[in-house]
Amino acid sequence: MTERLAAHSNLIDELQALGFGESEARVYVLLLSEHPATGYQIGKASGMPRSQVYEALGRLEGRGAVLRARDEKATLYRPVAPEQLLDRYAQEVAGRIAGLRIGLAPIYQRQDAGRLWNFTGRREALRHAEEMIGTAAHELMLVLSDADVDALRPALDAAHARGVAIGIMLTGAAEAPPGQVVRHPPHETELHGMRETLIVVADEREFLIASGHVVANATVTTNPNMVLIARQFIWMELFAQRIFARLGDDLLDRLDAADRHVLHADMIQRHSHS
Repeated sequence: MTERLAAHSNLIDELQALGFGESEARVYVLLLSEHPATGYQIGKASGMPRSQVYEALGRLEGRGAVLRARDEKATLYRPVAPEQLLDRYAQEVAGRIAGLRIGLAPIYQRQDAGRLWNFTGRREALRHAEEMIGTAAHELMLVLSDADVDALRPALDAAHARGVAIGIMLTGAAEAPPGQVVRHPPHETELHGMRETLIVVADEREFLIASGHVVANATVTTNPNMVLIARQFIWMELFAQRIFARLGDDLLDRLDAADRHVLHADMIQRHSHS
C-alpha cells in the first residue's frame, strides 16, 4: 500500500466494515484526492495491478460510489462526494433495520428459563442495562459507579418521568440521578471491590451484574432466587443508609472497632458537606 493510502488505513478499514472490498475502499479513498483519473493513473498511484483496479472501479460504479466519463483518449473516473454516498448508505441501513424490526419481532419467543447468561464488554453491559431501564414498568434498583451514572442518566430520567420507582446506591461522587439515592461508604466500596460494579434489578424480574470497566464480565438472569437476593441487597443498603443518615455522632462510640473503621470515612465525608 502506498504512503498516501497507508495514512488513511483507518478509513479504508471503516469502508470495508460498510461492505466495500479492500481494493474498492483503496480506490475510492485514492480518488477522493486525485480525480478525475484513468484506471492506469489509479493503478500507478495505488500500486495495485491494473486488472484489479478496473474490477474495483466496476464494483464501485455498481455501488454508485464512482462516476465514469469518456473523453477523446481515455475513460475517466471521479468519486461520488462522501456526504452523498454516506447519506445514501445511512438511508439504506435505516430501511433494512426498520424492515428487520418488523420481520424479526414476531419470530422471537422470549424464554425466561432462569439460566445465568454470561457475556463480556462494558459497552454491551451498559446497552443491556439501558434496555432494562427503558422497559421497566414499576421498579428499578441499581448500584452505579460514576461512569455508569453518566451513561445511564437519560434512561433513568425517562424512567422517572414514567413513574417508575427508582432506588440507587452510588459508589462514587457523581451528581445524583432521580429517585431514592444513597452513597455507599467509600471504605466499604473499596473493601468489597465495588468501585467498578454495575447492578440493575428491573421489576423484581430481571437482574444484571457487571464488574470491570476496561475488561468487563457480566451476567444477566431472570432466576427468581438471584433476582430476590440482588434486590434485597440493594433494598437493605438503601434502608441502612437512610437510618445511618439520621443517627448522631455518638453512633461511633457504640460500634465495634471494625465497624467504626468502615463507617468513619463516610461520616467525615458526610459532615464535610453539611
